[in-house]
Amino acid sequence: MNDTRMVPVALVVWAVATVGLAWGWQFSWLLGGVAVVTAFVVAVRSLRWRPQAVLVIALGALATCWIAIVIHASATHPLRSDADHGATVTLRVEVSERPKPLRTQGFGSRQGGADRVLVPAGDVIVLAQAAGWADLLPGQWLTVTGRAAPARTGDLTVAVVQARGSPTEVTPAPPWQKVAAVLRNGLRRATSVLPDEQAGLVPGLIVGDTANLSPRVSDEFKVAGMTHLLAVSGANLAIIAGAVLFAIRLLGMGPRIAGVGAGLAVIGFVILAGPEPSVLRAAVMGGLALLALVLGRERSLLPALAWSVVVLVPIDPSLGLSAGFTLSVLATGALVLVAPRWAVWLRGRGVPPGVAEAVAAPLAAHLVTAPVIAGLSGEVSVVAVVANLAAEPVVAPATVIGVLATMVTPMNQWLGEMLARATSPEAWWLIHVARYTSSMPLATVRWPSGLLGAALLTAVMVVGWAALRSRRLRVVATVVVVGAVLVLMPARLTGSGWPPTGWAMVSCDVGQGDAHVLATSQPGRVVLIDTGPDLSSIVGCLRRLGVVSIPLIVLSHLHADHVGGLSSVLSDYPVGAVGVGPLHEPAWAWDQVRRQASDAGVRVVDIVAGQRFELPGVNMTVIAPQEAPSHLGPNAEGTPVNDASLVVRADTAAGRILLTGDIELEGQANLLATNEDLSADVLKVPHHGSRYSLPRFLERVHPRVAMVSVGAGNPFGHPSSLILDALKREGATVLRTDEDGDVAVVASRDGPLIARRGSPRVVH
Repeated sequence: MNDTRMVPVALVVWAVATVGLAWGWQFSWLLGGVAVVTAFVVAVRSLRWRPQAVLVIALGALATCWIAIVIHASATHPLRSDADHGATVTLRVEVSERPKPLRTQGFGSRQGGADRVLVPAGDVIVLAQAAGWADLLPGQWLTVTGRAAPARTGDLTVAVVQARGSPTEVTPAPPWQKVAAVLRNGLRRATSVLPDEQAGLVPGLIVGDTANLSPRVSDEFKVAGMTHLLAVSGANLAIIAGAVLFAIRLLGMGPRIAGVGAGLAVIGFVILAGPEPSVLRAAVMGGLALLALVLGRERSLLPALAWSVVVLVPIDPSLGLSAGFTLSVLATGALVLVAPRWAVWLRGRGVPPGVAEAVAAPLAAHLVTAPVIAGLSGEVSVVAVVANLAAEPVVAPATVIGVLATMVTPMNQWLGEMLARATSPEAWWLIHVARYTSSMPLATVRWPSGLLGAALLTAVMVVGWAALRSRRLRVVATVVVVGAVLVLMPARLTGSGWPPTGWAMVSCDVGQGDAHVLATSQPGRVVLIDTGPDLSSIVGCLRRLGVVSIPLIVLSHLHADHVGGLSSVLSDYPVGAVGVGPLHEPAWAWDQVRRQASDAGVRVVDIVAGQRFELPGVNMTVIAPQEAPSHLGPNAEGTPVNDASLVVRADTAAGRILLTGDIELEGQANLLATNEDLSADVLKVPHHGSRYSLPRFLERVHPRVAMVSVGAGNPFGHPSSLILDALKREGATVLRTDEDGDVAVVASRDGPLIARRGSPRVVH
């Protein structure tokens, strides 16, 4: 059978699954029937019923029929009716994949983290609390009771069950799954000796375990186009199998023994990583490709890829609309069809062997998958090729050493930790490659999302390819690209006029949280009031402002949406001190702040009413709370903590700014009862613009500018229309970070002006 015989079959099988999932099982039957009839006609007229042609037609017919049957069974499953009515159900299910942690962003007294898990269980998905569910293993049967809800479209999942309580009647896991769990836990223990970010990255790099991966690192890998390194892929399997092949051949054994050893290594690694679709997909694709290479039949790579589609899609028709499956097939196809030709072209122009392949492979994979990624994310990564090229040399040694650490830790903890420490330089390099490339001015370019965006980028790439083949068009394309870079690069470097000259304060767009930057008269030296809810948003804002050092961080209170980004700021910038108010609640946040500051070698200081801080260009006075309890007890609600927020009056070049934390009705009433001068040119609106603000407090402040730090689409109804209307009646110009992004107060002779990031326009 020649190299292309199975490709049409694979395309038909994939198309039948895609059409059936998107439009219904009837269309999958229709498309499958058309494909079979077409293949039959072609076979009769041109192939003359050769055995290979008969086999192709039979495989296509069986696969398409089976896919239609599976999609029909899923579409008519009786549980779908229960899900549509929100019925409470009790089901007996088998865990099919390891539970996946669901990260939630902290807010108020609730600590962020993975306190819930998603458990794939055959036809259903179970959403449950981590306690009692997070340690389940594939192959375990259990009984779950909960409320059923409809599943997303384009999937074979018939219902999502919100579990009530813990699972019952849980059977033991298969022995090999228990062994795999022991090995994965050993890897976590071994990597615990590494710095936190590295300790979360290495298990993800080795076995796709991202439970402890830092959200900041995850975001940076996404922007840099390196997310594929955190999922088990054919590359992992090829590295492991290649290492085993090399070791066996080094011992003088023949290719058959080496092939068997490599096959066993692949099977063992699949069990270790877990029988998830991505892992099984990688095993089939990587295994077939590796087998073709071992047998010296590189031309068999393309039919191997086609066979993997023909085998996998009927087993799991939901792969037809799986973004991960699409990216895997496209990337593998690029490595098979495109990269070798580009490597030859590069070598013909003087690029050394090895380097040519190292450049051609990530470039081909990125360009072929770029339309799909653009359609999914609405962005095009410009730095992905460079980032992956820089990352590639350390991936293989880190993977091999990490697997060795995984295997030996259960037997010898000390040796496992020593091997884990050997992965530290590689993990450090990967983190910093992602961090540096993701922070570049043109790291990503916004692009239309959806099918239209994918088609548009495909068209652009086709036009670009055609232009490069013509000398005249090549010159025109070069001029256009250079001109675009000359226009876009300065604009991106300056953030489209951001930050504005003379800015005195910036409210950072950090989502549903608070982070505000006060400028001093010394360029790059600022005071930071709160750090937002997550690790990456605040650092991005500070980078855009060109911050160099932070003599003081003031945490208005210790709720998660105000302290979540502290560790990133402490790790990226020299900080003089962290100031906190008299209330050290909630206890988990107080412990976290002290630990993070101690790790960074920064002192934590208590701030009380009446304290003054004078820095060049800005003077700050703490005016509240006058009195605050030192302890509210373990069951304290959010409001008392909010009312104990530090309230800071800052005199700046742009006028007086009142920073109010999250004070609510009682906190505002206490301020009104004092003789403090509350008037201000700029008001940081309390508590994200919630309705718990007193109209007379807003009247007393009487701001010209009101800045609301709030997250888009938040579930709390912030900001309240009542408060926005009250501010407008006071004559204030209202800025919202959910609509305006980062917003700045700018000094002028006529008083404070405002600027929105992305628009150089400055208005009163």
